[in-house]
Amino acid sequence: MNRIIPHLATVLLMALPIAFAPLQAAANDAKPNVIVIMTDDQGYGEFSCHGNPIVQTTNIDKLASQSIRLTDFHVAPMCTPTRGQLMTGLDAFRNAAINVSSGRTLLRHDAKTIADVFGDAGYRTGIFGKWHLGDNYPFRPEDRGFDEAIWFPSSHINSVPDYWDNDYFDDVYIHNGKRERYDGYCTDVFFDEAQKWIGQKDDQPFFAYIATNAAHWPWFVPDEYRQPIRDAIKRHPEVVQHLSETKIESLVSFLAMGANIDDNVGGLDRFLAEKGLQENTIVVFLTDNGSTMGPDYFNAGMRGKKTQLWEGGHRVPCFIRWPDGPIAGPKDVDELCQVQDLLPTLADLAGIANIPDDLDGISLAPLIRGQRESLDDRMLVINYSRMPTFKVKFTNGNPAVPQKNGAGVLWKQWRLLENRQLFNVDSDPHQDRNVAAKHPKLVARMRSHLNQWWDGVKDDVNTPQRVVIGSDQENPMMLTACEWLDVFVDQQIQVRHAVLKDGVWHLNVAEAGTYQLELRRWPRESQLPLQAGVDETPVTDGVFPAGQSLPIEAAILRVGDSETKLSPDANGQSFTTTVELDEGPLLLQATFVDAQGDSICGAYYVYVNRMTPASR
Repeated sequence: MNRIIPHLATVLLMALPIAFAPLQAAANDAKPNVIVIMTDDQGYGEFSCHGNPIVQTTNIDKLASQSIRLTDFHVAPMCTPTRGQLMTGLDAFRNAAINVSSGRTLLRHDAKTIADVFGDAGYRTGIFGKWHLGDNYPFRPEDRGFDEAIWFPSSHINSVPDYWDNDYFDDVYIHNGKRERYDGYCTDVFFDEAQKWIGQKDDQPFFAYIATNAAHWPWFVPDEYRQPIRDAIKRHPEVVQHLSETKIESLVSFLAMGANIDDNVGGLDRFLAEKGLQENTIVVFLTDNGSTMGPDYFNAGMRGKKTQLWEGGHRVPCFIRWPDGPIAGPKDVDELCQVQDLLPTLADLAGIANIPDDLDGISLAPLIRGQRESLDDRMLVINYSRMPTFKVKFTNGNPAVPQKNGAGVLWKQWRLLENRQLFNVDSDPHQDRNVAAKHPKLVARMRSHLNQWWDGVKDDVNTPQRVVIGSDQENPMMLTACEWLDVFVDQQIQVRHAVLKDGVWHLNVAEAGTYQLELRRWPRESQLPLQAGVDETPVTDGVFPAGQSLPIEAAILRVGDSETKLSPDANGQSFTTTVELDEGPLLLQATFVDAQGDSICGAYYVYVNRMTPASR
């Protein structure tokens, strides 16, 4: 492809010793192990093999040199949709995981996941790190096919449902449904725990999903990774000369997180070699969306970043290595492909035939094996729910509500964005020239595909997925503002700042009974009173800001059609009541009010416990 030159000279030299290995079947009949590594908020240009002028990602470069490199590979411009597509092989608007918060992260509970597919085929399955497809039953990774799950809730460490004041170091994560503390830096922990789990058994193949929160904000990292980045910037001042000192320091920390990721990829590779696992392990490396920093310093010639439909928002690296497998590489594969292709591709490579038959993704295995040079002509659709506060041109309403015209249609070198702008990324890689008026037939063809695609999803995409309360699988449990439908409250910093928003939980009651509801402004582990502020809090690699006090005097609890006013508990930290609930769907809202009875905001946390069966 000529749209972006990936600067692979070094990579190709490294690949020479294995580049001409004969195409052959695996040396033994053992099923291949599979490791999928997904990093957060790194774009195509964050790697030295793609020409980055500051960083040296030597271990990831080496992996790339040994891999099939999918050079026209696309994800969603936001992380939850990408993760749901990876897990299910379905478009985001079909699997329901379409936004990073706002009640729209929940992966359709009846969709079979890649962990289910490999587990059913006799594999051990484990996830280590970021899930972001639902924090409660039946959406947690332990509910979705993973035997081993070490993860944190929502979008990032220090999100609203995360353990209070987690700061990337010595944090509390969820291990198979229970909170546990782990020593060390988050990325190191996730790679280390994956290696421990892999090494536990050698008589069963494994599927491991290592999903880092790095390099997602907040940009916390062991400080020793910063100085090499600062030194590299001094050698290339022209890259950052237009940036403020504050922005440069943020970039240093962001790239330092990437350097730590690179070290961990190298450590994993050495571990696999030492254990004799490297040859028959398929390793996949990709990122979840475009860069958060790319347009500020280096974006590999592309326009756009995370959350945007420009090419820089969704074209990312994807490397697939299998040293002992029948792979016709290493080499570049330039065919248009998408993250939902990975489930059928990896199943095909592993010889697993029992996969869902209604997938949107297709197997790329014939390309990877060298059995085909190209794919059938295909158009792809990227669509996702935006943050409620985003300013967009495709709707005057809440952009969190799914809209047909929020899509990008991809076909060959053409990109139809928001059903109105057409770009040729071969001749115009930075997407500066809208050529829709010059190609009306082409626009009509791509628009027709979008219309047909929308007709297949529109009846279901706005149906809320419902968190289940009262199930023996998770009782008691904690609800948070992350699941308020189409309202964005996702960050502990928002709780500290007392963002004045309110929302509704869409729930399903698993079993009729007496339920205790405990409403809180702060989570239990903080032990903070309802009205309290909180001081600025120094943490390992930064400072969390001071938190605002609120004049909370009472709470209004709306359960279905009923409304109850509550007074604070004796401890001053919560409002607690019991309610009788019937089985089935339920709308729940909990609002804090002041002394005059005026609404302040919603309860960011509600703890739910089914106490007894309902009285008959």
